[in-house]
Amino acid sequence: MSIGSTMKALGGNLFNDDYPPVAFHFKVIFGITGVGGKLDSSFKEVSGISTKFETETVEEGGENRYVHTLPTYLKKENLVLKRGISAITSPLVIWCKQTMEADLALPILPQPIIIYLMDEKGLPLRGWSFANAWPVSWDVEGFDAQKNEVAIEKIELSYTYSNRLM
Repeated sequence: MSIGSTMKALGGNLFNDDYPPVAFHFKVIFGITGVGGKLDSSFKEVSGISTKFETETVEEGGENRYVHTLPTYLKKENLVLKRGISAITSPLVIWCKQTMEADLALPILPQPIIIYLMDEKGLPLRGWSFANAWPVSWDVEGFDAQKNEVAIEKIELSYTYSNRLM
């Protein structure tokens, strides 16, 4: 008996809100997606969805049992997207080229980004939005004649802030 049929037999659904969603079915939407009717949202991996408070410790005079830990600012990691190397006509490649290869002669055009974790029907289960994202790094992973792998590009994006949508 499969896990899904076992869950249904027990009265549950494998993909309901009580069960952790799978991490391999996700969608990335850019503010530039759909430019010229082209979609540009297939990625092998998304990482860097992280925020953390930086803190400082304050020692209180006369109190030696503990120190106070106070928040200073919210720190975020850069968003990292990996995928097979795309064609030069890809809207995302065009955006990266304009940002990274123009020597700051052109203004950097930040874009909103939304990442959805999807259910088995292709409907969003969880979502995160990233405001004013722009590419800070655009790498091509090494080539290796002894491996049978797809050539991968890695795009690292900085952003102003993020919100959990659902």
